[in-house]
Amino acid sequence: MGEHAPTYVTGGEEYRRDTRYLPDRITAEPGRSRDPHRSAAVDSATWPVEPGRYRLVAARACPWANRSIIVRELLGLHDVLSLGTPEPTHDARSWTFGLDPDGLDPVLGVHRLRDAYLARDPDYDKGITVPAMVEIESGQVVTNDFPQITHDLFFEWSDFHREDAPDLWPADVREEMEEVMRRVYTDVNNGVYRCGFAGSQASYERSYVRLFAALDWLEERLATRRFLMGAEPTEADVRLFTTLVRFDAVYHGHFKCNRNKLTEMPALWGYARDLFQTPGFGDTVDFHQIKQHYYLVHGDINPTGIVPVGPDESGWRTPHGRESLASG
Repeated sequence: MGEHAPTYVTGGEEYRRDTRYLPDRITAEPGRSRDPHRSAAVDSATWPVEPGRYRLVAARACPWANRSIIVRELLGLHDVLSLGTPEPTHDARSWTFGLDPDGLDPVLGVHRLRDAYLARDPDYDKGITVPAMVEIESGQVVTNDFPQITHDLFFEWSDFHREDAPDLWPADVREEMEEVMRRVYTDVNNGVYRCGFAGSQASYERSYVRLFAALDWLEERLATRRFLMGAEPTEADVRLFTTLVRFDAVYHGHFKCNRNKLTEMPALWGYARDLFQTPGFGDTVDFHQIKQHYYLVHGDINPTGIVPVGPDESGWRTPHGRESLASG
């Protein structure tokens, strides 16, 4: 998850995600967006696209951050946007850089991501979240608005994409894709959290029903098309994948999303394996870090701190047989 500290279950209440993000954007032109399907004018402050100026800080354990790592890989932005990867566990104050020598991010020179937020605003009192785009010279966070980050990596950084970069926002299906992504976010990406952090039996059961209704809808949709929008992966697939790849390892048991496993939904399981075996997807996934994060950080859900050994990861590399599916 993108939160800086454990998300606690609040008795009797339904889980609500804090979506108060820093609204600044990094754009190719000051005050303007390159996305032809949105207003060109940008309401928030903008920073210039500039190779080497920013560092993407994104924990591999976090599904919201994992999106940005995947998009960076798919678009080939390695040489213009560096990547910092916090360790999978964190304390109440911040994500930390325990995977790096001396616990210091080698580019930003900080032990805690919190330092970059306080460099931006000494009185910052919202979530210390990942992913975060940090300006290297000043050491301050520019934005932590995770859906906007991946959107802008595609549209605003297009001058630096690799030549064969995929079209993650195809214009001909844009309207439908926006609708698909809304339901995926509301009922699946955030739906598993509403189950896991439900504060009452009634709120849990409502969330459970809604989650599996959405998964059944996706199972039907993916039975006849290879990816969500057709023959090629898009941003919609990136967003769904990061939840599916964590489903059996974490959400099925830890978050009580246990009507069935991902491996028991043939279309979704084949689809998830198809993406996992696509360069830029599975090679960004670290199951050990994922399990450490959820099972160690969520002390109120898993007070023993025991991290499960399974499930067996080898199934992710088995043939998926989806190459012949129609585009939808």
